[in-house]
Amino acid sequence: MDLRAKGLVSDIVIEGAAERLEVASLSHAFGSTTVVDDVSFVVPAGEVHCLMGPSGCGKTTTLRLIAGLETVQAGTIRLGGAVLADAAGSMPPERRQIGLMFQDLALFPHLTVAENVAFGIRSMPRGARGDRVRHLLDMVGMTRHAEKHSHQLSGGEQQRIALARALAPRPRLMLLDEAFSALDASLRAEIRAEALHILKEAGVPTLLVTHDPEEAIVAGDRVHVMQAGRLIQSGPADSLYKQPVNEFVANFFGPILRFATRVQGGLAWTPLGMIAAPQHADGAPVSVVFRAEALQLHPDYVGPGHAGQVVGCRRMGPACDLSLRLETGSTIKVRKPAETAHRLGMRMGLEIDQRYTFVFPQAHAA
Repeated sequence: MDLRAKGLVSDIVIEGAAERLEVASLSHAFGSTTVVDDVSFVVPAGEVHCLMGPSGCGKTTTLRLIAGLETVQAGTIRLGGAVLADAAGSMPPERRQIGLMFQDLALFPHLTVAENVAFGIRSMPRGARGDRVRHLLDMVGMTRHAEKHSHQLSGGEQQRIALARALAPRPRLMLLDEAFSALDASLRAEIRAEALHILKEAGVPTLLVTHDPEEAIVAGDRVHVMQAGRLIQSGPADSLYKQPVNEFVANFFGPILRFATRVQGGLAWTPLGMIAAPQHADGAPVSVVFRAEALQLHPDYVGPGHAGQVVGCRRMGPACDLSLRLETGSTIKVRKPAETAHRLGMRMGLEIDQRYTFVFPQAHAA
């Protein structure tokens, strides 16, 4: 969607578009349970950042604190350099000029599409309000549905209306909480790409909360990974994939193989071979983590070295999960492209690419 060619971008760009969100040392507890613990990050204008982690890690509470739906107990939230909230006080949510989209789109069933979009700009003069609604419906490709009600729309169409409604007041910041997760996979990718393109073109800093690593990889300029209330690692998705700081982050971005072992002489023994671990002390308990790319398979292998026998295969669309019985007697599963040569009983040679192998201290070592 080329918004510049349609002449629509200028209509949604905020005045003084060099906004940025700054979250500094944010902490929050419910009773004696800390759910956000010293979280800091920055979302510059025109960038989409993903805040990701498992359920209960604190990501939605962080978003609610930014939106003003929870009271800040410690830390500071700034937008465009101005303080929105800190422990001393808080700007009311309705004055923050923040757009919100949740998984539950909460369109008003008794209002038409046009009336839903106009809901947040009722204080605008009628003529200007009508122009604004028409521009936004044109932008999201929903002009012909202006007089329909939400129950007459598909899920994707409802998502477009929710986006138009969120953009109507010209937000300085957009917060999306699992906003696309209710859509089926193919439609989710299409609608998400359209929505984020519009926000980036408009220069609106956007924070997308998600538990889906694939969504974070595709959507985010930067990804912030949370675990148990803390921000564990931030950076471009490719950086987090190739250089995870711990096993938790590594496990979030695709299937892994993990072996618990100890370091001896700068090496960690695994059933797949010895792995260099020079940064760990002798005797240290470690987890050795292999990504799928780390394991190179050699069909019908007859030479020396590590090998495994194919004892099962499960097709997973363009990939297959191969079950290999190792010479140690244990069995591992490796996801490989479906065209990988294999058959039951085949002996596979195993070669390790250490670029996709990581050694971490064991999280709960005795």
